Amino acid sequence: METREAYRICERLTRKAAANFFYGIRLLPADKRRAMSAVYAYARRVDDIGDGGLPADRKLAELRAVRASLAEGDPDDAVMVALGDARARFPLPERAFIDLLDGVEMDVAEVRFESFEELVAYSRAVAGSIGRLCVGIFGPAEMERALALADDLGVAMQLTNVLRDVREDHARGRMYLPAEDLRRFGCAESLEASTPDASAALIRFEAGRAREWFARGLGLLPLLDARSRACVRAMTGIYRRILGQIERDPRQIMSRRVSLPAWEKAWVAARSLAGAGA
Repeated sequence: METREAYRICERLTRKAAANFFYGIRLLPADKRRAMSAVYAYARRVDDIGDGGLPADRKLAELRAVRASLAEGDPDDAVMVALGDARARFPLPERAFIDLLDGVEMDVAEVRFESFEELVAYSRAVAGSIGRLCVGIFGPAEMERALALADDLGVAMQLTNVLRDVREDHARGRMYLPAEDLRRFGCAESLEASTPDASAALIRFEAGRAREWFARGLGLLPLLDARSRACVRAMTGIYRRILGQIERDPRQIMSRRVSLPAWEKAWVAARSLAGAGA
């Protein structure tokens, strides 16, 4: 498959499926936007395997096949062709691709977390890895420092996802909130079985932690060029607004998936572009 067509396929997928990230990705210049689309398409593939309906052994087999494709390439696979070109053009941290696979394997095994530190380690694998790959595309002034800060932003966004998706995750038999925190606030593993006051206190506590990770990770912004800075502002801005909605009404996550309307996401992106001086 030709590289140009492979990128087109990845960009179409990103435009269709990247409900929040696309608003930031589209602010980048064409070469970075294409590379980000390839990274997103790879991450989407891995996540879809983990969240799909196949038996655990089949999921693990498919994840092993992705590992093999990363190592060997596949000239007939649009995602791998585009990703191979992006890996050649940008200094993408190779370990991040593997970290994502390792994290999704934890999902397949339905791992529970006793401590917040364990949740952070998982979040670095499934979301910090994407932040590090993005930094490889952005090309910051101080790469090592930027990688660490992008990892922190990934943790912040994953903590937001954990809160937003509590109901959906429970339906899949997953619980990401640390057991020590559930006990601390007197909550059952199913938050729906907990008292409203206890579950609301727990959710606000975890949201406060996410805000601390955002505050630290946003130290990445001064290290980026204007367009990359706008991209990060847009993506994190959308997530922080979702987090704000959850903080204002914690119980709503029991009945619906909190999200922003398209017009609000576009507004956040426009403000991000203007605020970044792009």
